[in-house]
Amino acid sequence: MKKENRNNEDFESITNIHRAFGLPAPQHPLISILNAQDLRASNRPSGAHVLHFYKISFKTAMSGKVRYGQSFYDFDEGGLLFASPNQVIGSDGDADTEDLSFYTMLIHPDFLHGFPLARKIKQYGYFSYGTNEALHLSESEKTIILSVFHIIEQELNSRVDEFSQEVVLSQIELLLNYANRFYKRQFITRKMVSNNTLERLEALLDDYFDNEKTASQGIPTVQFLSEQLNVSSSYLSDMLRSLTGMNAQQHIHNKLVEKAKEKLSLTSLTIAEIAFDLGFEHPQSFSRFFKMKAKVSPVEFRQMFN
Repeated sequence: MKKENRNNEDFESITNIHRAFGLPAPQHPLISILNAQDLRASNRPSGAHVLHFYKISFKTAMSGKVRYGQSFYDFDEGGLLFASPNQVIGSDGDADTEDLSFYTMLIHPDFLHGFPLARKIKQYGYFSYGTNEALHLSESEKTIILSVFHIIEQELNSRVDEFSQEVVLSQIELLLNYANRFYKRQFITRKMVSNNTLERLEALLDDYFDNEKTASQGIPTVQFLSEQLNVSSSYLSDMLRSLTGMNAQQHIHNKLVEKAKEKLSLTSLTIAEIAFDLGFEHPQSFSRFFKMKAKVSPVEFRQMFN
């Protein structure tokens, strides 16, 4: 992995990536929006590369659509892909190809500096989603997204004044808010897929705890579960929250409390033995965790059954 990372082409500025694409210098050094004509005329760098800025791409064609009977479908009107600074783009197996992009916007973090969006943008989990978790758009959603891109493009290509940055930032925030809304819709329209993932998660956790893997491998992490389910950890938590109101970490904790209650009520194991079986290094940590979740201590809970 380290060798591969060293070979990744590194773009620290938007001007550098314009130069690598064979494009004119950007109108603004901290933000750029490339349309289909720009991208077709460019010489895209081959291989994996790292961008030190945010990237939002609208693609006119999306791959990996699957149909499940009559209760699930993906829209065919293209979709949005997001990447945060320092992510590797275009690695092996990544479907990030610019030839299908209708718009690509690059935003340097410094462009957001001093504005509330600098903090808020980090709260949008979809910047950490995988390529296969892109936002698929309906025709009406596509129209909305393209109109926002068009406004930003016009503003960047017009005369810059003291209002330009705030106007562009307001449109970026609008775009991100729409994306947040449309992702919530996607979790609903893909409910069969989401429910299937939830069932697999429950089976995975049951197998992990029933076979007492916690004693040797520790408490399962969100990263471990997401890798087993072949989804990104951010997508998993957001999907679960839309289905159950709980994120992935809360699901793990609920299962942990459930197994602790079983051992406290059905076995004669000591509190320390239960703690170690469930992956806690110290009995005190287990007792604090259990009381926080169950509102009673492990000893008080066990006394209810005696």
